[in-house]
Amino acid sequence: MSLEKYLKYLRTDRLPHVWCPGCGNGIALKAIVGAIDELRLDPNKVAVVSGIGCSSRATGYLHFNTLHTLHGRAIAFATGVKLARPDIKVIVITGDGDLAAIGGNHFIHAARRNIDLTVVCFNNNIYGMTGGQYSPTTPRESYATTSPYGNFENAFDLSRMAIAAGASYVARSTTYHFLPTQNFVMRGLENSGFSFIEVITQCPTYLGRYAGIGGAPEMMLHFKEKALNLPKRKVTEEGKTEEENILNDPIVRLQEAQRNNPGRIIIGEFINQQKPGYLSEYQKIVQKAMSTQES
Repeated sequence: MSLEKYLKYLRTDRLPHVWCPGCGNGIALKAIVGAIDELRLDPNKVAVVSGIGCSSRATGYLHFNTLHTLHGRAIAFATGVKLARPDIKVIVITGDGDLAAIGGNHFIHAARRNIDLTVVCFNNNIYGMTGGQYSPTTPRESYATTSPYGNFENAFDLSRMAIAAGASYVARSTTYHFLPTQNFVMRGLENSGFSFIEVITQCPTYLGRYAGIGGAPEMMLHFKEKALNLPKRKVTEEGKTEEENILNDPIVRLQEAQRNNPGRIIIGEFINQQKPGYLSEYQKIVQKAMSTQES
């Protein structure tokens, strides 16, 4: 896509942006804009909602219907937007702290309800905007301003959490893998339920420095070397044992891939399951209520 095609989706009067040199948020934002352009969505029929954090500043640069909300509440606001305007595509841009800490309950319940939202999490594994504190996804034993002797807490696996909660589309990529990221966002936008795309992104200012990975180039190479595509699902055949069929469960497959490949970043499309979204089920209740009143 040419520079001009990107710029038409941006509020250029807000540039230059506030992100640190080498931050991966721009790459993730480019993937979202690219997906919107590839699908030829009407900008007037797109709403982008964000909470608080480095990633959440993205809405300020986008030339769509945008909403910069409270910390952790982006999905709650986005749900209201979607219910009020079911005809538009609603995208949530969030970070690992905004989504999985204060916003954790909104995240799991939106997935449980299979609400028609596309949530893109810029996961840099640390709190970047507020000073480099460890977040719910900071790796165990990694260093941060609030874990100078190493983080002793276990990290959330956001994609596995989304699948377990009921999301109908879940994928993970990294900023090094730009085209897969863009394709995952496109598929998420085409899905009629809750879509979650986790983008592992670099924060050279804090995580790269504290974890000893290095600056932005080193972090990008780290993603390249550590990323591993989720092994293909085994074909389920008639007569297979229950134990063998369980291995096709996306959560089990992710867990097995991580166990067998410690230290690797498992990427890929984890689940793409067509099932009724919240809006279609809500409309059924509305029709039922109306028919009851008429009778």
